[in-house]
Amino acid sequence: MPSSDEGLVRIDAGGAMLEGNLLIPPGASGVVLFAHGSGSSRFSSRNRYVAEELRAGGLATLLIDLLTPREEPHLRFDIDLLAQRLVDTIEWLSHDPATSRLRAGMFGASTGGGAALVAAARIPERVGAVVSRGGRPDLAGAALPKVKAPTLLIVGGDDLPVIGMNEEAYEQLTCTRRMEIVPGASHLFEEPGTLERVAELARGWFVQHLS
Repeated sequence: MPSSDEGLVRIDAGGAMLEGNLLIPPGASGVVLFAHGSGSSRFSSRNRYVAEELRAGGLATLLIDLLTPREEPHLRFDIDLLAQRLVDTIEWLSHDPATSRLRAGMFGASTGGGAALVAAARIPERVGAVVSRGGRPDLAGAALPKVKAPTLLIVGGDDLPVIGMNEEAYEQLTCTRRMEIVPGASHLFEEPGTLERVAELARGWFVQHLS
C-alpha cells in the first residue's frame, strides 16, 4: 500500500483545503475519485485496496478527505456539501496537467455513494462513470433521474436494508445502470473474497466506461 504522503495533493474546494493522494500509473486511461463514507477517511484500508486494483488496471486514483478534521464530526452527513466538494475536486482534476486529459469517474462508499451521484448529476459532462459500494444512493434523492454517467451499484448479499435502498434508487436512475449483489457479503465486505469481487467489478466498469 502507498504511504500516507505518496502522491500528496492539496486542493482548494470553496475555501477549504482538502488533502488527498493522487497516484497515476503509466499510460493511465482514466482517473477515479474516491468518496468515502461517514466516519472513514482516505486511509480506509478497503478503499486503498480497491484503488490499488484500479491502478493495476491502468486507472489513476485520487483518495481524498472531503472534509477537514474540524468539519468531519459535524458535516459528515451533509450530502449537498460533500457533492460540491466532489465537483470542485473534479474541476481541479480537469485543470491539473497530470490528469486534464483523463476522463473522471467516482467510487463512493456508504454516504459517499449518494454524494457521488449528486455530483455526477451536477456536472454530467465531466463524469464518465460511477460505482457505489455498499452505498446510500437513496440519499441522492431528486438528483437520481438526472444522472447521465453509467452507474454500477454493488451491495452485499447480507446487507438487507441497504439492498432495499439500492433497489429503490436503481428504479429512479435513467442512465446506463447495473446492480450487483455480492453473495455472503456484509455492509463492509469483510468476508473472504468479497472485497476482491468489489474491486473486480469496479475495475471492469471503469475500464469499460472511462477508456
